[in-house]
Amino acid sequence: MKSQWNPTEAAACENELSLRVYTSRLLGSDPTLVLHGGGNTSVKIVEPDLFGEDQQILYVKGSGWDLASIEAPGFTPVRMDHLLRLAQLESLSDSEMVNQLKTHQTLASAPTPSVEAILHAVLPYKYVDHTHADAIITLTNTPQGEQRIRELYQQRVVVIPYVMPGFDLARTVAEQFSQQANDQTLGMVLMNHGIFSFGDDARQSYERMIQLVDEAEQYLQKNSAWEISPQVQQREVQPQRLARLRKEISDVAGTPVIMQSHRTEQELSFCQRTDLEQIASLGPATPDHVLRTKQLPMIGCEVIDYVGRYQRYFEQHAPLARTPVEMLDPAPRVVLDPSLGMLSIGKNSAQASMVADIYRHTMKIIQRAELLDQWQALSSQEIFDVEYWELEQAKLRKAGSAPAFQGEVALITGAASGIGKACADSMLQRGAAVVGLDRNPAISQLFPEQAFLGIQCDVTDTLALQQALSDTCLKFGGLDMLVLNAGIFPSGCDVAELEDASWRQVMQINLDANLALLRESHPYLKSAARQGRVVVIGSKNVPAPGQGAAAYSASKAALNQLARIIAMEWARDNIRINSLHPDAVFDTGIWTPQVLETRAKHYDLSVEAYKKRNLLGCEITSHDVAELIAELCDLRFSKTTGAQIPIDGGNDRVI
Repeated sequence: MKSQWNPTEAAACENELSLRVYTSRLLGSDPTLVLHGGGNTSVKIVEPDLFGEDQQILYVKGSGWDLASIEAPGFTPVRMDHLLRLAQLESLSDSEMVNQLKTHQTLASAPTPSVEAILHAVLPYKYVDHTHADAIITLTNTPQGEQRIRELYQQRVVVIPYVMPGFDLARTVAEQFSQQANDQTLGMVLMNHGIFSFGDDARQSYERMIQLVDEAEQYLQKNSAWEISPQVQQREVQPQRLARLRKEISDVAGTPVIMQSHRTEQELSFCQRTDLEQIASLGPATPDHVLRTKQLPMIGCEVIDYVGRYQRYFEQHAPLARTPVEMLDPAPRVVLDPSLGMLSIGKNSAQASMVADIYRHTMKIIQRAELLDQWQALSSQEIFDVEYWELEQAKLRKAGSAPAFQGEVALITGAASGIGKACADSMLQRGAAVVGLDRNPAISQLFPEQAFLGIQCDVTDTLALQQALSDTCLKFGGLDMLVLNAGIFPSGCDVAELEDASWRQVMQINLDANLALLRESHPYLKSAARQGRVVVIGSKNVPAPGQGAAAYSASKAALNQLARIIAMEWARDNIRINSLHPDAVFDTGIWTPQVLETRAKHYDLSVEAYKKRNLLGCEITSHDVAELIAELCDLRFSKTTGAQIPIDGGNDRVI
């Protein structure tokens, strides 16, 4: 653990709050200290109120902010005098505590203050830092944890036994800190929770944190409890097995989920330990993690057994909860399996990634604790109290509706441009995870969202399609929606002049490749979390073919006929398939400005008039088609299959 303090960067900070932001970001940049919203920092500042009278304000990290990216608006100003008075109360419910914090912040637009605001207020230091450092958690989560902490730090840290976060913890610290603190005190360790450091300036508080955590890391190294030697047996994963497992988990979660597969040496080695069930069935590294990972991972793939254990866990501890609670969904968030590795589960890709990050650190903490002595987590009742904390229950009650495709996975061919790209964007906007296939290598960087996976792929290569489907399952867990968009429109020629090679090329791309992808996708769509859906991008040429486009019209008509047959065959598997017939979509790669001008002149029209050459006099864009594709996949069309829908502004020949 090394200090990242940079004097030049620090000198650019304009005031005490900007220094607080700077060192908070230094802490947040190290995942061995804090992860995904964890940790907390504060600074006490004297500033005038509206009447010009000085008041002491605690600027503390606000709810929803991450230390790695926090900015000044992420710190909520709360009146210190009120916080100190609250700390003197004998009792205070956590919901009333939050109310008191919100009603005594000096900026109404600031986020809700951290529930640890009172704790930060009672510590008699200007700057206070709090992290969940891996090394500290490793030490405290062993049978002799407190003894080891005291031997390591002597009189330099105050040690507080585990107390649930919130008012009770603040009250305990207010009572015990002054009794243990002395001139040597640099920090405070909360057993099974984390570590605090503090100081008169930002650098002192930050570097004390680095110093204390570094000493814990060195302690583990000296006691041969640092290096973890992976021992791995590589085993093949069947992607269809992943899809079926995701379906089972989605069913018990009551909503589609994203399931990410993780198979590095670290993850496989942990999952293949002979004592896996023993060490992984004790609890999370720190109580905060239960909100992301649940109390325990699922060992193996028996979902029903896991649900039964979770229900018994709830029934055992709910009667002892501080307030009445309702059971959360019983689906696992982490799966550990010797062959599959670690699977992380979330309502979306971001949540699944957070779960994976947290459990990777948990693996290291558990294994180092085992090397040092023995891994020991908090009791299941203490973990339950955090999982069913009244503040978390209140958040769930206030949660808004989820995006339409949250937790679902869409695969789109020809996704690098035109209709395919617009479709990927529409699906992402509706909360889906999206896999885009295209020959263009730019597909891999098309969208920055972690919910997008771009794969360079020739759709005429069946092996490449099989690999793409496998990658889709490893990345997101399965497949729910398939959009067949890739195709070619060759230059026109009469049938008398149509060459075999040109005919075969069009059929291979527009028909054969789609047949192969439909066939290979069937078992995945059959295991869709909610309902398998396919949208075929046809053409106006299906109902109204034109001269000079025999190969294109025939290939699209054959694909459309294939879709009609699939509608009849796959309905029994709860998969629906519908066709869209776009026409005159001019914002695609084949319609260059030169081509548009040529076609417009042919009809003696301006380019703008040519674009609207339909009954409704409107322009059809890729976005228009993409939105209709998304609507076809939505619940409003859940009872429609085998349909053919034009999107052409009205074409008299089609009508």
